[in-house]
Amino acid sequence: MNKTDNARARALLILEEWQGQATSLDLLVEKALRRPFTDHRDNQLCRALAYGVVRRLGYLDALLARYSNHPLRKMKPLTRQALRIGLYQLLFMDRVPASAAINETVKLLKERGQPRWLTGFVNGLLRRLDRERAALPRQDQTGGRDFAPYELLSHPRWLYDRWLGRYGADRTASLCQANNREAGLCLRTAGISRDEFIDRLAAAGIRGEKGVFSPQAVLLPDFRSAVPDLPGYGEGFFQVQDEAAQLAAGILGPSLAGGRYLDGCAGLGGKTCLLAERLAKDASLLAVEPDRRRYELLGANLARMDLAGKVATLRGALEDLGPENDQGFRGILVDAPCSGLGVIRRHPDIRWNRQPADLARYRSQQLALLNQAARLLAPAGIVVYLTCSTEPEENEQVVEEFLAGRPDFRVEDCRAYLPEPAAELVDGQGFFHTLPDQGLDGFFGARLVKGR
Repeated sequence: MNKTDNARARALLILEEWQGQATSLDLLVEKALRRPFTDHRDNQLCRALAYGVVRRLGYLDALLARYSNHPLRKMKPLTRQALRIGLYQLLFMDRVPASAAINETVKLLKERGQPRWLTGFVNGLLRRLDRERAALPRQDQTGGRDFAPYELLSHPRWLYDRWLGRYGADRTASLCQANNREAGLCLRTAGISRDEFIDRLAAAGIRGEKGVFSPQAVLLPDFRSAVPDLPGYGEGFFQVQDEAAQLAAGILGPSLAGGRYLDGCAGLGGKTCLLAERLAKDASLLAVEPDRRRYELLGANLARMDLAGKVATLRGALEDLGPENDQGFRGILVDAPCSGLGVIRRHPDIRWNRQPADLARYRSQQLALLNQAARLLAPAGIVVYLTCSTEPEENEQVVEEFLAGRPDFRVEDCRAYLPEPAAELVDGQGFFHTLPDQGLDGFFGARLVKGR
């Protein structure tokens, strides 16, 4: 292996590219590890550094800005990212000795041809932070010592302020702290009972726990290996899916009978598979996805779950469905593109890649999708509108605006279509709402029925 190609060096390259382009961190990590390291621990370290730095970015930068005699904003991207990697290891990776965290960071810069004065500066700053570690503010604090709450909680100020106004200081801190904890792996069982699947996991030395809200959910709090290594992967006995997503897709109904159904924004097919499993013999399901990569993965996931024969797929968009479908769909799932601010704990870069203006842009797309779905719906049909956003502009306000233009639709309470433990996740308006500090991804769901 080239001496400059190690887990830390590759993580540094990922972070440089991410900071420069605001590209999806998931895609950058996936691309960087297409050529995996021989030792799987190096793959894990590379991932841990890339995701960990982005997750704690606001906190790391606040510390670096206070303790450095050179403004952070004036540093070269390479220097900033190297400092972040070094400081993250010092503060959040207990198994990495402080000397290794500092020396390996300096080594990264030397191997990139950086001058001696700069490597000396980085070495000195990290050593100072290590010496004064006991005096550093904790991430669970809410301010003080010239550190703002949003810095300590590692969220952009605009988002923190939004939540502060809506939820108050304590709940906002709770939400931010939940986002800063890596979300555990959650599976939805299929074709096997949950108890039997947990027994299979136990036989393989893997601890599985029952989910709280969904009867098919299994939590794997300790699992850190590749998902295909889990027992039952090849047989299609599970798919990766958060409890909130399992529940949200289920709002369309516990059984889909007597007609045609449409998954209008199928994505990778997680919710498509759940709908297909609930499909009665006298019903059909069409899954639509415009993106080529996602469409290919949709087909692969349906095949792995042995559902390809039950679902027709179309690479296209809702607007591509024309008059030939004039008989209408009995039920349509619209899992709309959104800001993703409800899934920050799984995709930590989302908080830094979004701006307030994005909400209006997404809202416009979401409303258009709802109106397109309404055009395709049969009389007395149902549209289930979903987002993985926490923000009212993409959720309640989209539904309100849709209903204002379509008085032939009404909101139906989601509670009747959820398992009993999930009833508490429905608000007074009948909308399904989850938030990260409940141990769930942040989701919104509305069941809209055509006809009064």
